[in-house]
Amino acid sequence: MAKTYRIASIPGDGIGREVIPVGQRAIEAVAARHGFGVAWTEFDWSCERYAETGRMMPEDGVAQVKGHDAIYLGAVGYPGVADHVSLWGLLIPLRRELDLYANVRPVRLLRGVTSPLAGRGPEDIDFVVVRENVEGEYSEIGGRLYHGTDQETASQLSVFTRRGTDRIMDYAFELAKTRRGKVASATKSNGIVHTMPFWDERFAAAQARHPEVTGAQFHIDILTAHFVLHPDWFDVVVGSNLFGDILSDLGPAVAGSIGIAPAANLNPERMFPSLFEPVHGSAPDIAGQGIANPVAAVWTAAMMLDHLGEAEAARALIAAVETSLERPETRTRDLGGTADTLSAAAAILEAVG
Repeated sequence: MAKTYRIASIPGDGIGREVIPVGQRAIEAVAARHGFGVAWTEFDWSCERYAETGRMMPEDGVAQVKGHDAIYLGAVGYPGVADHVSLWGLLIPLRRELDLYANVRPVRLLRGVTSPLAGRGPEDIDFVVVRENVEGEYSEIGGRLYHGTDQETASQLSVFTRRGTDRIMDYAFELAKTRRGKVASATKSNGIVHTMPFWDERFAAAQARHPEVTGAQFHIDILTAHFVLHPDWFDVVVGSNLFGDILSDLGPAVAGSIGIAPAANLNPERMFPSLFEPVHGSAPDIAGQGIANPVAAVWTAAMMLDHLGEAEAARALIAAVETSLERPETRTRDLGGTADTLSAAAAILEAVG
C-alpha cells in the first residue's frame, strides 16, 4: 500500500501565500510519479491572524502540528506587526518546542543562474550552512531597565550549552561525511571572550571524534569575506544561531538570489516533525504582484521529501527546478528573466512531467 505523508501547511504572510501553493502542487505531481501520497492540513497562522486574535497561533498550536510527518512554512512577518512579535509568536516556539536544533541551508549555484561573483560557475559554489537553531545568541534571558531615561540599559545573555553545541557540531561533521569531508567553523573568539572560546573548544572536541573529516575555523568577519572571494573553499560551515543566520543569507546571495534559497529546521532524531521553509521571508514589498520566485519553495519541498525518505522524488524536483531555470522566459525577474510566479511555476510542473 502506498505511503501517505501528513504534512502541516502554514502559508503564513506575504509571498508565502503565493509560493507555498506552488510547492504543494510540485509535491503532488512528483508524488503521483513516485508512488506515494500527501495529505495536507492547512493552518492560517499569520500576522493577519494576529491582527484579528492577538496571537500568531493558538495556545495549543505546537500540539496541533506534532502528529504530522513534516511542517511546510511559507513566511512570517508583515508591516503592522513588529518582527519580534511575529517571529517569537510562531517560528521560534515551533523551533524550540519541537527541538528543531539543526537549521540546514544549502548554497548551490544552480544551472541557469548567474552568480554575482565574476567567473564563478556551479563547480565553485556548493556548500551547506549548518546553524545551531535553539540557543546561542537568540535566548530570552535579559531585559531593559530605566526606560526613557538617560540611564536606559538593555542586556541580552547568550546561552551555549555543551549538549547543544556538541550535537550541532556532530551533525555538521556527519553531514560532511556524505559530501566532501570538510567542516569550517564560524567563530569570534578573539573578541567574544567566553562563549566563542567555548565554541572553539567544542569544535576541537568534535574534530577529535570525527578524525576522517578535515576541520578549519574562521573568525566570522573574515569568513564573510571568504564566502565572496573563495566560495570554492567551503563544504559544510557550522555556526551559532546568530552567525549561522547571517551566513545563510550571504550564501544564497553569492549563489544568485535569496529568492531561490531553501531551508530545513531539523530534529535529526525524528522525535518531532521537522519544519521546512524558504529563506526569502514574506517580502511584503512585492507581495500580491505575482512576481515572487517559487524556486525556493520547491527546493524546500525537495528537502522535505528527502527528509521523509523520498530521495528519488526529491532529486526529480531539483532537476525540474534546474530545467526551468535554463531559459530567461521561465526565470523570474530577480534572476534576470521575464517570468511571473505562475509561468515560473508552470515551467517547473512541466519539467516534473
